[in-house]
Amino acid sequence: MKPIHRIILWLPPLTFLLVFFFYPLGNILNLAFDPTVILDPNNLRITYHATRFTFYQAILSTLLTFLLGIPSAILFSRFDFRGKSLLRALTAVPFMLPTVVVAAAFNSVIGFQVTDYKLQVFDLQPSTFNFLLILSAHVFYNTTIVIRIVGNALSRLDPKLEGAARSLGADRFHVWKDITLPLLRPALFASALLVFMFDFTSFGVILLLGGTSFSTLEVEIYLRVLKLPNLPLAALLSVIQLIFTIIFALIYSRAVHHASTQTAPRFSLARPPKKLSERFFVFTLYALLILFFLLPLISLPIRSLTRLEADRGQRGEIQYGFTVDYYRELFINRRGSVFYVPPIQAAANSLGYAALTALFSLTLGYPAAYALAKPSRLEQILDPLIMLPLGASAVMLGLGFIITFGRMLASPFFVPIAHTLIALPFVIRTLQPALASIPNRLRESAAMLGASPFRVWQTVDFPILSRATISAATFAFTVSLGEFGATLLLTRPEYPTIPIAIQRFLSQPGGLNYGQGMAMATLLLVLTTASIMVIEKIRITEEF
Repeated sequence: MKPIHRIILWLPPLTFLLVFFFYPLGNILNLAFDPTVILDPNNLRITYHATRFTFYQAILSTLLTFLLGIPSAILFSRFDFRGKSLLRALTAVPFMLPTVVVAAAFNSVIGFQVTDYKLQVFDLQPSTFNFLLILSAHVFYNTTIVIRIVGNALSRLDPKLEGAARSLGADRFHVWKDITLPLLRPALFASALLVFMFDFTSFGVILLLGGTSFSTLEVEIYLRVLKLPNLPLAALLSVIQLIFTIIFALIYSRAVHHASTQTAPRFSLARPPKKLSERFFVFTLYALLILFFLLPLISLPIRSLTRLEADRGQRGEIQYGFTVDYYRELFINRRGSVFYVPPIQAAANSLGYAALTALFSLTLGYPAAYALAKPSRLEQILDPLIMLPLGASAVMLGLGFIITFGRMLASPFFVPIAHTLIALPFVIRTLQPALASIPNRLRESAAMLGASPFRVWQTVDFPILSRATISAATFAFTVSLGEFGATLLLTRPEYPTIPIAIQRFLSQPGGLNYGQGMAMATLLLVLTTASIMVIEKIRITEEF
């Protein structure tokens, strides 16, 4: 490919990033590094407390995730049992769900409010109860990371090493300490960093389960933009979070590279449990995982169809039990408000934004993926730039748009543009391997037989790229459906999305609002699950 052709391919995605990512990022940096902002004692105090709590909750969440994830990794890598594949898939589902669905699922388990009775049963203060709920949701969300990374490393351990150590007189503890643990250390470190990064940038789970009283960096940025306006402080907090995120990402890249240099053939270590202690371990952990991962997912649709509390202001006899009223209410403007937007309209908005996001992501992603399929020195420089939006939080992207575009944000098209920034790196990474896999000899043979360039693309490229294109589009569609952070800052009241509607319902009192929130979360769960199934079906088909 000639250099001029590469430049033409890179022009659309780089222009998009320059206008909607780097320019807003520059404005954030310019606003944050004002000496009056940095030296303000109140700003420093807020920044210190938000940073400290962000680290605190992320460290605790990571430790708890490891507490469940390490035994689970051992379970899946060392033992065979009935329902293993289904259980493994169940632990992976939460990671692919939108954060608002995860938060709503955990909210559905405890009910629409934390009553005094519930606190007396658990002997906890409301803030402590909510904090434990946040930590549980983080474990629910990220355990699959530990299972996949550590379990994969366990499956690559040569059983002959353990056998040799045992023959030399080492007991089980010393085998684990002196042989297994040193070999697992890179995988343990990589999984811990990845889990920590997700917990460090958590927003939807914390806001919906804990409210604004739990001021992480993300929540504090949201507060300083919408609730307690202080854009310079919000910019300072965004820069601090970006710096930490980039540092963690660089360390993670080195950890993954180090772990990849220690790859080995996979060994078939999994076997049915034989000893009584092994059977007890498998049965106990199996039951715990089923309960922990299935209960929130089942509770959400059940609560959307069950009336357990009175509607706000309702008097007289209350009909408890099964009901479809919460779904009916999605179509009714009960108060007759002129500014009312039906929740079903929020679903239509989300689907429209998701369709535009998929279209924008494919339009911008294909040129970059074509260039990266046969990389030159130019691609080695530009490839990291394409991935930079992954290092910025969604809330930070929303703040950059507010600072940069101001009144222009009245246009609803800025929401799918923000979603495209988040989805574009994933779309490029999905399309790139498919494009790189097309042999040039097939194109040359078709051209020699007289096929036009369009005919070559139609008969050679398209059959190979069609599945990757559907997978990439579905991925972008799913990302847009569940995106919450940037949307919360950018969306206008008359154009809400499903996650925004869920947040509005759950933040208002009354059983009717709560039930509608559960109904909307269930709809989002169904849409997201359907998208995930499409992606997985495409991947399985490609493997065979």
